[in-house]
Amino acid sequence: MTNKKYVVIGLVGTTLDNGAGPERWEKWRPTVSLCRHENLIVHRLELLYQKKFSSIVDVLVEDISTVSPETHLRPIQMEFNDPWDFEEVYATLHEFAGNYEFNPEEEEYLVHITTGTHVVQICMFLLTESRHFPAKLLQTSPPNRHKSEPGKYTIIDLDLSKYDEIASRFQQEKREGVSFLKSGIETRNKEFNRQIERIEQVAIASESPILLMGPTGAGKSQLARRIYELKKARHRVVGKFVEVNCATLRGDSAMSALFGHIKGAYTGANNSRPGLLRTADKGLLFLDEIGELGLDEQAMLLRALEEKVFLPLGSDQEVSSDFQLIAGTNRELNSFVTEGKFREDLLARINLWTFRLPSLKERVEDIEPNLHYELEAYTRRTGNRVTVSKEAKEFFLKFATSSNAKWSGNFRDLNAAVTRMTTLALGGRISLEIVEEEIERLKATWYNPNQPSKEEMLLESLLGKEQANQIDRFDRIQLLDVLSVCSQAHTLSEAGRELFASSREQKKNINDADRLRKYLARFNLQWQDIKNISEDI
Repeated sequence: MTNKKYVVIGLVGTTLDNGAGPERWEKWRPTVSLCRHENLIVHRLELLYQKKFSSIVDVLVEDISTVSPETHLRPIQMEFNDPWDFEEVYATLHEFAGNYEFNPEEEEYLVHITTGTHVVQICMFLLTESRHFPAKLLQTSPPNRHKSEPGKYTIIDLDLSKYDEIASRFQQEKREGVSFLKSGIETRNKEFNRQIERIEQVAIASESPILLMGPTGAGKSQLARRIYELKKARHRVVGKFVEVNCATLRGDSAMSALFGHIKGAYTGANNSRPGLLRTADKGLLFLDEIGELGLDEQAMLLRALEEKVFLPLGSDQEVSSDFQLIAGTNRELNSFVTEGKFREDLLARINLWTFRLPSLKERVEDIEPNLHYELEAYTRRTGNRVTVSKEAKEFFLKFATSSNAKWSGNFRDLNAAVTRMTTLALGGRISLEIVEEEIERLKATWYNPNQPSKEEMLLESLLGKEQANQIDRFDRIQLLDVLSVCSQAHTLSEAGRELFASSREQKKNINDADRLRKYLARFNLQWQDIKNISEDI
């Protein structure tokens, strides 16, 4: 037991605590009984009451002084116009908790929740859970037989971290949530796993917008849908999952698709249309490639996010929709803001939770578990089980994880490769011959001899074909390598660190970004131009 003094905070029970005459001692009265337990010495009892019940308080003061002289009962008058009005009761008790001088160093606080209306009890629970009352809950119950006995009491600590079984359940639930977001794939990339764990936390706890960044094919759409399914399973959303690729929206059709229109809003609008935002009410809206939205649509989307209302096309009457937004993009939206292509205020609104999904090339250790997943998915989809021989699997993974595998389409490339191999697997087994054929097919896709490399196309886009052809072969080879590193790096400093990895160790003052900036300036190139154009190639 604690050495601190027990202080109980409770309300007068207008029915249970009420009693008069000698026969009152034959009745179980919660407030009196809690002071009769030999192993629970109440040092002070803060008894909240309404003035009209003063007579009950007078009796309680007298009786508690009889059964527990060491208990100091301190009646505190507190008025409720309606003890069943949640807002009023919570506000009154909240104010009391804020003004009370707690001394947790010397006193142990218990909040008695046996008496009072159910609304009062709920509010006391909530204020204790939120630590406005730095206390534990105290629940008392009557004796089984002799009413003259004090009955039983239970002390409940709402600090869930102290309950091993509950804590383990939370951890198991978290593990299940993370696994669900990864479609059950046992991914091995540490950074990706950490990111998914954080997304799981945010998905459950927050209704704010989420921004998913990353290259095309990195799995943004699939992850957005899994987030929705996880939230729905945990009863965080009740509406639909609505997905739209903003790159397919243009002009009036964009306004209409997103915000709806009324009949006659424009030529051909023969009927009214609710729009995707209203369809997503109480659910989740996934706007993929949000950077492709026009500025007018961005302005309306911002208002819909902040005020939950918007105007359908052609209407002068606002409609409402309360949805959570997940936005996807393979663009650098900060650059779009600088160029005037994306609203800064909208980016600030959707940039609260931003996660960048790495490409498959950045997660080569996850190719094997994803290969297993794709094979299992094929079995579920077709009902035909397909396996891969050990030799064939090792040969495929050796190529897939090497520098020769570009995976320019990311997981779409892997999915397509597995689909082709399973289709050709006669007898339900992928052979070495099938793998060799697929590798040649992938190489042909990635290395078209008639198509210039991405770096070549990038150089010509930056300088123009004529100027690019004037660069000496020696400088051109070096510059193409620099462009390759720059197009894959997230920052100028990151690219500089990779390019100057050896020479930087010999310098006293290291400034990789400045060295790279000066090198690019020799060819009239700028970092941001490289990033912007490389995303379009």
